[in-house]
Amino acid sequence: MSYLSPMKTRLSALALVAGLAGAVSLAVTTANSQMAPFGGDEDVAYSQQLWTALVDAKLVGDGAVRTKPYEGTEPHGFVLETLYSTVSVNGHSGSVIVKRNYGPEGLTPEQVSDDPSKKPAAVTVMFFREKGYDADNKDIFWVKYLADGSLDKNPKGMMLAGKVAKGADAGCIACHSGADGGDYEFLRNSGM
Repeated sequence: MSYLSPMKTRLSALALVAGLAGAVSLAVTTANSQMAPFGGDEDVAYSQQLWTALVDAKLVGDGAVRTKPYEGTEPHGFVLETLYSTVSVNGHSGSVIVKRNYGPEGLTPEQVSDDPSKKPAAVTVMFFREKGYDADNKDIFWVKYLADGSLDKNPKGMMLAGKVAKGADAGCIACHSGADGGDYEFLRNSGM
């Protein structure tokens, strides 16, 4: 029978604990990336297809139709343009609300209106997907793009696409769920 010295026993125990900790860390990281509430690979891919549909409909990008800019509110921007339309993604046609968000602070609606070359700082979109996508929240796909069509990220580095902030106290879904009429839309009936 062979015996391990106390030092070897301690080192073996430490190695075992370190190995278990590493395995647990890997499992948690893998589980978190697979269960991300939004901004995962599928959300990113879908957001790219949606952007293409928005460009084709001339709702975003170079050559986009213009609307009358108005004074905005946080978190969207200091000046806004809002468009309502329908687009198709993967064979599903759905209503879409596109909000072009302009800044910086001090920018006026008149300045945006007078200078067609002004690019929005961001574009926020609500796209009403097929039934069953997110029945708890009107099946809306939420996304925030930068002006070039790339996705914006939250402070934790998560891509802002999909069921953004579902179940959270703040964020897209939490804020819009408080809209009058339960339709998640603030502008259509408010004149804002």
